[in-house]
Amino acid sequence: MTVDQVAVAAAAVIASYFLGNISPAILLGRMSGVDIRKEGSGNAGTTNVLRVLGKKAAAATLAIDVLKGVAAVLLGRYLCGQDVAMMCGVAAFCGHIWPAAFRFKGGKGVATALGVIVATAPVLGAGILAVALAIIAATKRVSAGAVCAALIFPAAAAIYDRSLLAWSAVLAVIVLVKHRQNIGRLLAGVEPKISFKK
Repeated sequence: MTVDQVAVAAAAVIASYFLGNISPAILLGRMSGVDIRKEGSGNAGTTNVLRVLGKKAAAATLAIDVLKGVAAVLLGRYLCGQDVAMMCGVAAFCGHIWPAAFRFKGGKGVATALGVIVATAPVLGAGILAVALAIIAATKRVSAGAVCAALIFPAAAAIYDRSLLAWSAVLAVIVLVKHRQNIGRLLAGVEPKISFKK
């Protein structure tokens, strides 16, 4: 890469990180007079928004968080190609989890990771999503679907396209680390179930 190309790539990655900083969970919570990070599970993500703010806010949160990942990948691909696209996707993912705009306390990254996967490899993304939804439907626990999807993602990526293995491993490990408390509760059988009746 030339110096100019490196500069463009760096700018795209930085822009993607700050794109990831956009937190609908936090912003919608503030519009409702609450700090979502101090309510419910304390996570700035779709599941906690559903519990605290309801279905409409949760749907908006999910859509925006997924689109952040998609937009970051498309930005990187348009400007610099596939390798930088994945760097931008990971940057947006990290920006969601550790947003400088919100004192580095964001969500757990599942929806944004989904956006990254779908924009990078739609068939693989659809397969991972199908697995996650099936597990969520069976267990009524979103965290169970997220954890299982993270566990199978690197293996599925290696089969689908080996060039995605390193990136998929990074996303999966971070998701699992962020869900370590959920994993403990799942193993103990005390993880709360989700309800869409609210």
